[in-house]
Amino acid sequence: MSEDILVSVEGVSKKFCRSLKRSLIYGLNDLGQEILGRRLGGDGVLRKDEFWALRDVSFTLRRGECLGLIGRNGAGKSTILRMLNGLIKPDAGRIEMRGRVGALIALGSGFNPVLTGRENIFVNAAVLGFSRAETEKRFEEIVSFAEIGEFIDMPVRSYSSGMSVRLGFAIASALEPDILLLDEVLAVGDVGFRIKSYNRIFELAERTAVIFVTHMMPQVERLSTSVAYLQDGTIAYLGAANEGIDRYNRAFDFAQPEWHMVEAVSVSGIRINGQDNPADVYLREGEGLSVSFVGEFPSNVRRLEIALTVGTAGQDVIARLNSRFYGQSFQNSGEPERFCIEVQDPRLGSDTTYLSLAVNDADTSRQVFRAPQVCRVTTRNPVYLAAPMVLRGTISKGPV
Repeated sequence: MSEDILVSVEGVSKKFCRSLKRSLIYGLNDLGQEILGRRLGGDGVLRKDEFWALRDVSFTLRRGECLGLIGRNGAGKSTILRMLNGLIKPDAGRIEMRGRVGALIALGSGFNPVLTGRENIFVNAAVLGFSRAETEKRFEEIVSFAEIGEFIDMPVRSYSSGMSVRLGFAIASALEPDILLLDEVLAVGDVGFRIKSYNRIFELAERTAVIFVTHMMPQVERLSTSVAYLQDGTIAYLGAANEGIDRYNRAFDFAQPEWHMVEAVSVSGIRINGQDNPADVYLREGEGLSVSFVGEFPSNVRRLEIALTVGTAGQDVIARLNSRFYGQSFQNSGEPERFCIEVQDPRLGSDTTYLSLAVNDADTSRQVFRAPQVCRVTTRNPVYLAAPMVLRGTISKGPV
């Protein structure tokens, strides 16, 4: 294995058994075969109730690279991480790892719930091969990053899920491993923790190989230098993040969500970048967004707030623009009027996003109209790491 390659996975396969009783019997049989020096996994033929969780998976990862593992639930993503971390063995193929491995593949993984946070830091560091003196040098940094404070001397079993994941990530990253394995951990913490985690991963990026599993595609695009898209235990695509995300999104058959309008509300004439009710809009780098619609609202709604949301195919919010952000609302005339939203530089970042519209009663915050995923937006040559949480633009209204 080349010196700059830290992870090498060659033809790896893993099978499991659906029956617990047979699984125990097969496990004992395989153990006996291994003691006798025979190949683990036998000849690759499935026995009764067995199935392939992974089949012939191969990839390499160099220092400074970040691989995102994406796919449906049950595609084999977490199984790969567990094999890389040595928790389970492959039935076929070979895995080579060079250097220290830091892993957080479950909430509080590796923690003894009876021990305090302080004690768990030293235990986890010792498992990674760090001396007590080395751990003591990094101890304050770990506690500061995790924001545990006075809870550091309390048993981990009393921690919330957020506290556990903060401490686990702080340990795994602060000890500067050569290889960092993450499984859905950035989806658990709050916004502040995720920002700190991103910054920490970027700090480690030049000297660490990172492999992480997530269903949050904006995270994949922001962090990954490459993507492995898994389908039914095999790698269906290995390459650029944008292409992998697009293939992942296309694997789902998304039904067009229904519009929601309260009684006496009428919305029509939606135009996006000069097109009437388009299903798809293509943006070039630096091109703006222009969205307009005609709305007529009941007289008991005196003031209106207008909102535009950019989200993923799974309706996770990437960015939004709301007239409330600018202290702006619109008097309702009770007559049809055209509302216009202009975003000069949306910086969507993601290759494919979806626009949603909403109108709220500004006095009660009640939603009177909602149109989820009215249009799919494909960004040509996206150059931004991630979209801003708040879009900058203008909202106005005028006659039809």
